[in-house]
Amino acid sequence: MKNVVTRHPFASVLVALVVGALVVGAVWAVLATRDEPGAPIGEPAGPSSTPETPAEPTAGCDTTTVNVSNASDLQSALDAAKPGDVIGLAAGTYLGNFVAEASGTKEQPIQLCGTTDAVLDGGDTDKGYVLHLDGAQYWHLTGFTVTNGQKGVMADGTVGSVIEGLTVTGTGHEAIHLRNFSTDNSVIGNTISDTGIERDKFGEGVYLGTAESNWCDVSDCEPDASDRNLVEGNDISGTTAESVDIKEGTSDGIIRNNTFDGSKLTEDGDSWVDVKGRGYLIEGNVGTNSIQDGFQTHEIIDGFGTNNTFRNNTAAVNGPGFGYSLTPERDNVVECNNTASGAEEGVMNVTCT
Repeated sequence: MKNVVTRHPFASVLVALVVGALVVGAVWAVLATRDEPGAPIGEPAGPSSTPETPAEPTAGCDTTTVNVSNASDLQSALDAAKPGDVIGLAAGTYLGNFVAEASGTKEQPIQLCGTTDAVLDGGDTDKGYVLHLDGAQYWHLTGFTVTNGQKGVMADGTVGSVIEGLTVTGTGHEAIHLRNFSTDNSVIGNTISDTGIERDKFGEGVYLGTAESNWCDVSDCEPDASDRNLVEGNDISGTTAESVDIKEGTSDGIIRNNTFDGSKLTEDGDSWVDVKGRGYLIEGNVGTNSIQDGFQTHEIIDGFGTNNTFRNNTAAVNGPGFGYSLTPERDNVVECNNTASGAEEGVMNVTCT
C-alpha cells in the first residue's frame, strides 16, 4: 500500500515564495551588469564619461600629475604649471634653456623631479641658463641632472624654493645661483662639479646674491638682499672659483655640513667659502685642498663681511694660507672647535673664541 502524503496548504505557499525569490534574484544579477539603458544583457556598459587618469609615477618622484619626455613638453609643462603640480621627467636628454615663471604656494609648491638619467642640457657653456626660475616662487627641484649651460640653475626673485639632490656639472660659469632678492630658499644635497669651463673667475659652486658692481643690472641699483638662504649637505668639487660665494648685501644665511674639494681652484677663487655678507652661520663643513685659504671673510661695503660665525668646520688646506682668514676680524667669530691642517700660515689669523 502506497504511503499517501498530504500537503499542508501553507507548505505550498512557502515553496512558491522560495521559487519566486530565486527568480527575482537571478533577474537582479543580470540587471546589475547593466550601467546604461539599452546595454546588452550580460555585457557591462562603458562609463558615460571618461574620468581623468592619474599620471604614473616617474622614477625620482613620489607621484606625478604631469609626465614629460622631451624638451618641448617640458617647457609646455613649466608654462602651464600651477600650485600642487608635480612634473616628472622621464629618463633622457632635454636640450635647451628652460624657464619657469609660474609660482606655487607654501602649502602647494610646484615640483620638478626625475633621476640623474633625466638630463637638462643647455647645449652651450658660453651662454644661457639651463634652468631659470624667473620670479617663480615655491618650487621644489629634485634629482635630475643639469649640464652644459653658461650657468646651471639660476633663481631670480624666488622665495621658499628647494633645490635638492641635483647633479650640476660642466657649466661655463657657476652651477647654482640665487640672486635678485631670492630669499628663504634651500640648496640641499646637490652634487656640483666642473664649473668655470669658460671663465675661471666665475666658476662658483653656489653663488648667493650679486656683487656690488652688478647691482644696477640685477637689483635696480639696490643691495641684492638675497637673505636667509640655506646651503646644506652639498658635495662640491672641481670648481674654479669658490665652492660657496656669499656676496655683499646678503644676510642671515646658513652654510652647513657641506664637503668641498678645491683641487681646481684658481687665483680668482682662493678659498672654499668667501663670506662678504653678514650674520651667516658657517658650520660643520669639511674642506680639502686650496690654493690659499680654507674660509675667508671680506668687507666690500660697510656693515657687510661682519657678524659671521664659524663653528665646527674642518679645513685640510694643503696650501700656503690660513684655515680661517678674516678680513676684517671685526665682529666675526671663529670658535675654537674649528680645526685646520696643512695650512702653512696657521689655523687662523684671529684668536678663536
